[in-house]
Amino acid sequence: MRVFVTGATGFVGSAVVQELLKAGHEVSGLARSETSAEQLKAVGANAHYGSIYELDSIRRGVEAADAVIHTAFNHDFSRFAENCETDRSVIEAMGEALKSTNKPLIVTSGTGILSLGQPVLETDRISAENSKSPRKATEEAAAAIAARGVNVSVVRLPPSVHDANDHGFVPLLINLAREKGEAAYVGDGNNRWPAVHRLDAALLYRQILEKNLPPATYHAVGEEGIAFREIATLIGKNLNISVKSKTGQEAADYFGWFLHFASLNSPASSDWTQNTLGWQPVHCGLLADLNSEAYFPAEK
Repeated sequence: MRVFVTGATGFVGSAVVQELLKAGHEVSGLARSETSAEQLKAVGANAHYGSIYELDSIRRGVEAADAVIHTAFNHDFSRFAENCETDRSVIEAMGEALKSTNKPLIVTSGTGILSLGQPVLETDRISAENSKSPRKATEEAAAAIAARGVNVSVVRLPPSVHDANDHGFVPLLINLAREKGEAAYVGDGNNRWPAVHRLDAALLYRQILEKNLPPATYHAVGEEGIAFREIATLIGKNLNISVKSKTGQEAADYFGWFLHFASLNSPASSDWTQNTLGWQPVHCGLLADLNSEAYFPAEK
């Protein structure tokens, strides 16, 4: 199968590319620079030049493929709402190129867009009442193109997709703790983050593609929910610094723009995903990864 992958040199997308190639698929990855193109060619993928800001390049990549996996997203959180609307535009452009083809499209969302007071399920849908996150633009766009007959499925990733070379939320927390001289959590720290190992997530994308089931929402969740306090405690242990609870202005001063994510309580189930696809997470959990050289090479 010829698969077009956006975000193909990113943390998640590069693992998806490797998983697809290993299974014998032909992969064309979106490349916005010569460096990205060389990275793709080095692993045996083709480079399709363009970016998420060049919608014509996106359409051409989609039209030349048998299937599409969209993992690209601009993680500049100073422009988060704007970046979410860019994602909406990309998905709409993909939908336009895919209408009347039945070619599968898999787009990437997050479990954290829903906070329900109980584990989020694959069948839970966003609404004005249960989600204020700008990131819901992704699922709104997917629903809009699905209504026009596009064969689109959604993969929700948890706040932590972990592995060596992670440059997401957990490294940010580690760097923040180094800078502040202490690790921290909000309140009692019992708010829970789901997590998944990057290689388990990559396998899920491939299985969705190959099973060719009716469009659905899937959860790439290896662990339903880990108390944020436990994450902070391990960071403090590995940096040999204190671990403290923060509330109110003290929490806002410590976490800054990240306070929303540090307070996030959004456990998520993947039971339906596992039962439907036979997907089974097999790699180590977040706390084990955090206590390894993957995250603290200098300290261990």
